[in-house]
Amino acid sequence: MPTECNPTLFEFAPVAGRAVVAAFDGGRITSDAGSLLLAATDRAIGLVDRFSACFTDHRCSELIEHEVSTLIGQRVFGIALGYEDLNDHDQLRHDPMMAILAGKLEARRADCAPVAGKSTLNRLELSRAEATRYHRISHDPAAIEALFVDLFLASQAKAPAQIILDLDATDDPLHGQQEGRFFHGYYDCYCYLPLYVFCGRHLLAAKLRRSNIDASAGALEEVTRIVAQIRRRWPRTRILLRGDSGFAREALMAWCEANRVDYLFGLARNARLDEVVKLELIATSLDAIRSGRPARRFKDFRYATLDSWSRERRVIGKAEVTGDKANPRFIVTSLKPAEIDGRRLYEKIYCARGEMENRIKECQLDLFADRTSAATMRANQLRLWFASMAYVLLCALRRIGLAHTQFADATCGTIRLRLLKLGALVRISVRRVKVAMASACPWQDEFALAHLRLSMAAV
Repeated sequence: MPTECNPTLFEFAPVAGRAVVAAFDGGRITSDAGSLLLAATDRAIGLVDRFSACFTDHRCSELIEHEVSTLIGQRVFGIALGYEDLNDHDQLRHDPMMAILAGKLEARRADCAPVAGKSTLNRLELSRAEATRYHRISHDPAAIEALFVDLFLASQAKAPAQIILDLDATDDPLHGQQEGRFFHGYYDCYCYLPLYVFCGRHLLAAKLRRSNIDASAGALEEVTRIVAQIRRRWPRTRILLRGDSGFAREALMAWCEANRVDYLFGLARNARLDEVVKLELIATSLDAIRSGRPARRFKDFRYATLDSWSRERRVIGKAEVTGDKANPRFIVTSLKPAEIDGRRLYEKIYCARGEMENRIKECQLDLFADRTSAATMRANQLRLWFASMAYVLLCALRRIGLAHTQFADATCGTIRLRLLKLGALVRISVRRVKVAMASACPWQDEFALAHLRLSMAAV
């Protein structure tokens, strides 16, 4: 007698004489059980509430289903969990973990889910500085920018003696007709050119910019704002700006010199600079020939451009020979020779700025900061801020919950894969919500330790 076919049942190869079948009928099951750690991190640093305070809701409170804080938390948590598109939330709004994260297990209206779908979230992302008839939620860009610095300051137990602020510009490729798109010859594509400012792993600024500008455009305004905010809390902390040659501009260096801020920037090669280290390159070539290995020497000297600089400044030239090729490089700094020698300044301090590029990669590759497909720059800037807040949240989880574990230096993508994307059965009763995670999860100890640390931090 033929078996009855069930179109919703998937049959696979039998195992040990038993049929293997599968179906989407498990009920309240989630693949994001580890997001409970994100909720605990948010309670420890108050990110969602503080971010929500930067928005003003002009909607009629009696007619709304989803509060602004719920919408913002849903978007930030979603990006941290790997859901880059608003379309994903048409299914995620029924996920029990999203309801738990929102603190809202049931919708008020029968035709709604506990959290929002793509259309409601889209209206949030299209919000403006001033509310309009069709966009009733507005946001304060200045408050959002200040929040990044406030979160950084709050993460430190005491004022450090010195901090290094890293500046960098990167490409954000565009594939549509977005406002402000321009072709960039260096990156060979239409793109935006966002400006990032980091202090170690802490993100202090993410500014979306057109790409038809100098790499340093707007950097002075951002640095002025950030330094002022830091000094109001830490007046005695020494601040060093660090960046590549795109930021070695007279306006920025002169501002630093006038405001007790040190700087260390790369300096683009030219014929005059190459001439200064010519003898060092010859000597380095002889060193390389004798040793059969790459060799380098350094020269510390005073230098001024012909017309763009207002004064002479300290420049360190690296005369390096690799194989049969000369590779001179230069940096300019306000730090004194008596304080630090040229070799150590270049090799230990300047070269360390490459770590910032890894942070930008985390923001763009793991947290979709380059997902700027909205029509306007205003909406795309808000998208960039949502992605940046997701980075701040995961960075706090790594710093507070995962310190001294194998994930202490893991990327956001690795943390998501190992600790957040956990399958679980969610049981909701009158008295409690039980999230039953897989017993064979290999990262149970790290999860337990993170939970303990985050619980203590939230007290």
